[in-house]
Amino acid sequence: MTLETSKNLGGVGALLIFLGPLLSFIPAVGGFTLLLSLIGAILVLVALKGFADYYKEAGIFNNGLYAVITAVVGAVAIVALVFFAFVSLFAELGLDITNIQEWSSLPSLLSQMQNFSALLNSLGMLLLALVVLFLVFVITAFFLRRSLGLMGAKTGIGLFGTAGLLLLIGAILTIIFIGVFLFWIATLLLAIAFFSVRVQETQAPQIVR
Repeated sequence: MTLETSKNLGGVGALLIFLGPLLSFIPAVGGFTLLLSLIGAILVLVALKGFADYYKEAGIFNNGLYAVITAVVGAVAIVALVFFAFVSLFAELGLDITNIQEWSSLPSLLSQMQNFSALLNSLGMLLLALVVLFLVFVITAFFLRRSLGLMGAKTGIGLFGTAGLLLLIGAILTIIFIGVFLFWIATLLLAIAFFSVRVQETQAPQIVR
């Protein structure tokens, strides 16, 4: 894969991630924003692999891969925690798939609930899911910052490092809105950084006679 292809894939991928939240407000494509962001993340990872091979710096791709693995494992863990929290709560209330029509009475069932330990256990699992979500954001951003830091050092474009730093700060501040905003802006800076990479034309080797 050429350097030109890598920079274009990375730029387009970062733009897809950036445009995802904006496209969510368009009814026709709003349901596909998560898919677009996923495609964008894959394109960025492929681009990082291309840059890693070009600059002979494995850390560019490896750290990006660690970030993806962390995000995937974390997402599975969070979904599992939320799933078991609701399954445990619904089982205590006597609700299951066979009497789904009775789920509309959930608020009244909760008010009549006497075994509060089951409710506390479910709330505890949901709280743990939030903690895991926060840790996943921070660890993922940490690996991305390392990857983008190497990208900035190899390409000479400091915007990669800036985007990585904003990703990390945004991840730490996800508990407030400004963190999500910084995360979003970082993806735009990342797209600009990719498109700013200059592809130097290599001279054909001269044949000595």
